[in-house]
Amino acid sequence: MAQKPSIPKGTRDFSPSEVQKRTYIFDIVKKHFQTFGFQPIETPSFENSETLMGKYGDEGDRLIFKILNSGDFLNKVDDATYTTKNASLLTPKISEKALRYDLTVPFARYVVMHQNDIDFPFKRYQIQPVWRADRPQKGRFREFYQCDADVVGSQSLLQEVELVQLYDVVFTSLGLTGSTIKLNNRKVLAGIAEVIGAGDRLVDFTVALDKLDKIGEEKVKQEMMAKGISEAAIEKASPLFSLSGSNAEQLRALQHMLSASETGTKGVEELSFIVKSIEALGLQSARLAIDVTLARGLNYYTGAIFEVSAPEGVRMGSIGGGGRYDDLTGIFGLKDVSGVGISFGLDRIYLVMEELGLFPEAIDRSLEVLCINFGETEAMAALKLVTSLRAAGIKADLYPSAAKMQKQMKYANNRNVPFVILLGEKELADGSCVLKNMANGDQKMIKLSKADVIVQEITSA
Repeated sequence: MAQKPSIPKGTRDFSPSEVQKRTYIFDIVKKHFQTFGFQPIETPSFENSETLMGKYGDEGDRLIFKILNSGDFLNKVDDATYTTKNASLLTPKISEKALRYDLTVPFARYVVMHQNDIDFPFKRYQIQPVWRADRPQKGRFREFYQCDADVVGSQSLLQEVELVQLYDVVFTSLGLTGSTIKLNNRKVLAGIAEVIGAGDRLVDFTVALDKLDKIGEEKVKQEMMAKGISEAAIEKASPLFSLSGSNAEQLRALQHMLSASETGTKGVEELSFIVKSIEALGLQSARLAIDVTLARGLNYYTGAIFEVSAPEGVRMGSIGGGGRYDDLTGIFGLKDVSGVGISFGLDRIYLVMEELGLFPEAIDRSLEVLCINFGETEAMAALKLVTSLRAAGIKADLYPSAAKMQKQMKYANNRNVPFVILLGEKELADGSCVLKNMANGDQKMIKLSKADVIVQEITSA
């Protein structure tokens, strides 16, 4: 007996309906990327391991899918290395490539390799799948799409302002009104670590702090202590855990707390510029909110940090995020090229829209009219009509066999087809057809020579 097939955990098959809905999101995101002046690029699904490793911190590195070398990959491993069973020593000898973890690091690699062909500032968008060896759960998959927009070659904070606007118009167009765009700055986090005496533990501090909304204050403190951050330092940082109020009130509190830190003060100034600019410009439906616990745990952010949460009432992780990464291209040898970018979490956006019923009702309508098949002669006439309708932009099809009428009509209902065309022996003799509205049962006799009338009836319904 054949074994029942399966797919890897954290991956999915997509039905026609799901693909239509995902395409709907893609199209809206892409449209706004283009209206903001971003250009499309694509990069390979896998990169050389050295391109990816070490760019995401220890936690990120553990989630990168490694690709085994082709052929007898163990042949080049010496006995001493093999017997140690040490993954960190063995992996470089049996794997030289890895699936991309995100689109930002490959983009930085792209910029370095194509720097002589790029006009700076370079605004690019990219919509492609990425892979992470994470524990699958609701809204978290091992294979998923990212929709990124980045700008490199400009240090202007107007880019951050523009990216906030981009988030706002995209989520408004998708119907996700009331989304919250959280904002922080890596310099603020560095300043906090400095003033509490934990400057040498910045990464450990931010990785733990970023988990505040997931594991709570006490466990965050425990994790910080486990990483070597002193109890006294944690106590100094404790006001952060409950910092609240308007953006202006939080900025004043941070300004006071970080007055002794040049780096922290610079971060507060950058936050203030973004907040004041957005207040002057206004947003359509999103809300911009400072969140000093936002860290996103990634090593390459150097300035602004963004994260978008779904509208209230929806239990879901972030549906977007990003930030400024001034030092990223320097890793690949190209110095002094500043960058900032954001990402849209397609899969989570899909789940939120599904939960809130935000997809258009007709989105599953992959076929607008179906011609019923009454036999070989009638089918040829119907196929000519279908060809005319397709040329006019109508999604039309002919049932492939002269099956029983009940079976063909059931097929039309299952496909959610709004119209069927009946072209039997009598109609063919009269040079006409019957257009039936499946929603209300209305039928109209229309001449075959008047395909434009059929088009008008279908498009106006």
